Amino acid sequence: GALPVDLAIVEERTVGPDLGADSIRAGLIAMGIGSLLVIFLMIVTYGRFGIYATIALGINVCMILGIMAALNTTLTLPGIAGFVLTIGAAVDANVLINERIREERKRGRRVVTAVENGYREASRAIYDANVTNFIAGVLLFLFGSGPIRGFAVVLIIGLFTSVFTAVMLTRMWVAGWLKAKRPRDLHI
Repeated sequence: GALPVDLAIVEERTVGPDLGADSIRAGLIAMGIGSLLVIFLMIVTYGRFGIYATIALGINVCMILGIMAALNTTLTLPGIAGFVLTIGAAVDANVLINERIREERKRGRRVVTAVENGYREASRAIYDANVTNFIAGVLLFLFGSGPIRGFAVVLIIGLFTSVFTAVMLTRMWVAGWLKAKRPRDLHI
């Protein structure tokens, strides 16, 4: 039942669509600046492998937006948050792979062996993390409402695209480069 209390209006505000548009614009600006800083850091830290990761990140963004357009979804503020989270997951996957390759080289492994082991070992952690995030995304979608569902949709789409671009696409590029150049050492 209702509580026997009178309602006293202390303050009343009207919020128009401009507030939402301003929030989305600010979110996009923050995402753009953050992305540029991450790209710079990846290239400076990992060299050629950072360039591969950056290109894969760009393809990841295009894939997410393309899938969202094909599904006729709307990018909302929570969706932008999911978008940023998946970009972070894609960057994290590339960092895991590159650091694992570094570790393999420090152990004295040959270049090709280091790359193979690096991708294989890092892939386990990447798949585990993404399966966990996928389960969380599905639960958010099933039990959440409007904005939460928007976040979940972008998160789930981004999980699939980030695994594809970070693990499979960059691995293909690195393998092609190794086959063509046959380097004796890696500067990673």
